[in-house]
Amino acid sequence: MSDIAPTSTAYDLQRNRTGLTLSIGAALLLYAYLFTDLGWRQASLFLVGLAAGVILYHAAFGFTAAWREVALTGRSAGLRAQMIMLGTTVLIFTPLIAQGEIFSIAVRGSVAPVNLGVVCGAFIFGIGMQLGGGCASGTLFTAGGGNLRMLVTLAGFIAGSVIGTYHWQNWQGVPGFEPIALSAQFGAIGGILISLLLFASVYLIAAAYEKRRHGNVVATTRVTSPSLLRGPWPLLAGALALAAVNVATLILAGRPWGVTASFALWGAKLLDTVGIDISHWAYWARPGLSTTLSNSVFHDISSVMNFGILLGALAAASLANKFSPSFRIPARSLLAAVLGGLLLGYGARIAYGCNIGAYFGGISSTSLHGWLWFAAAFTGSSLGTRLRPWFGLG
Repeated sequence: MSDIAPTSTAYDLQRNRTGLTLSIGAALLLYAYLFTDLGWRQASLFLVGLAAGVILYHAAFGFTAAWREVALTGRSAGLRAQMIMLGTTVLIFTPLIAQGEIFSIAVRGSVAPVNLGVVCGAFIFGIGMQLGGGCASGTLFTAGGGNLRMLVTLAGFIAGSVIGTYHWQNWQGVPGFEPIALSAQFGAIGGILISLLLFASVYLIAAAYEKRRHGNVVATTRVTSPSLLRGPWPLLAGALALAAVNVATLILAGRPWGVTASFALWGAKLLDTVGIDISHWAYWARPGLSTTLSNSVFHDISSVMNFGILLGALAAASLANKFSPSFRIPARSLLAAVLGGLLLGYGARIAYGCNIGAYFGGISSTSLHGWLWFAAAFTGSSLGTRLRPWFGLG
């Protein structure tokens, strides 16, 4: 035993050094390419994505586990941290969006219709979160951190996104209402105040529920042995840092952070390489998207940020000495990853986004579709939590 332990420790250290070297090297090369060929703005968005990957990993800021904890145990620290994140972002987003532009760049919020597509898509997405093991951002940062099962979920996510674009036209015209933004209906101050009231309500209800079940409420600042470079970070730190990521995205890109549109693009590019032309599909025939489809993925803001998240999470995992890929994935768990990924991708396309684009971005833009998405996805997540034991998931 004395000979095995040091060898194993040395191997772990070497593997994590390799992961850190690869992540830094790839990040530097990609940044140099983006800056040289596509300009400082695209390169800066890559850095924002890189920061998001580190934040998500070190704070373990997943939406999936946070919602599952509420359903299973009543613990709500993750959900309450999300309300802090949303409240902080709304306070900054609303006046910026009201200006209409920042540094001569047109700015818009994530505002979408309030309709049946949002309800169905978000509900499906919620189930997929629990079977796949992550949301949109969660799938990226855990895959980047070395979880090979999440690469399977990501592959299913991409496939489901492509199917969603194929069926996209069928979901147009479903019952519902035109886009509604609280800031448009009640002014910037009114939109902020109503939003803050809703955040406070969810926060207090979740805290009361947790206290009733456990007799105490876990703080969002609670963490054991925190470290800036190696983690873990408190949930509160993650919430505030992700609010900064979304604000930086709004300023640099002119719109809130989004993740899953790029998955549909990646899938479309893969189909194109095997000779399948999907440019005539209604989803891709919309203004601007035909250009997105013909351009390199490095022109796509979401893709560039997602590459950053993957590399940032790899760097964070390596710094924490936790980069340890395992190829041992039980068959039932593998099946859940495939099914979960398909549901995630399809649901996001018909619900106008995912936990980042629709929930985080939508609610931060005071759009009611974001709140509808939250309610439907949380319900689907609760059902998905009950389905997890069927696939041998804890």
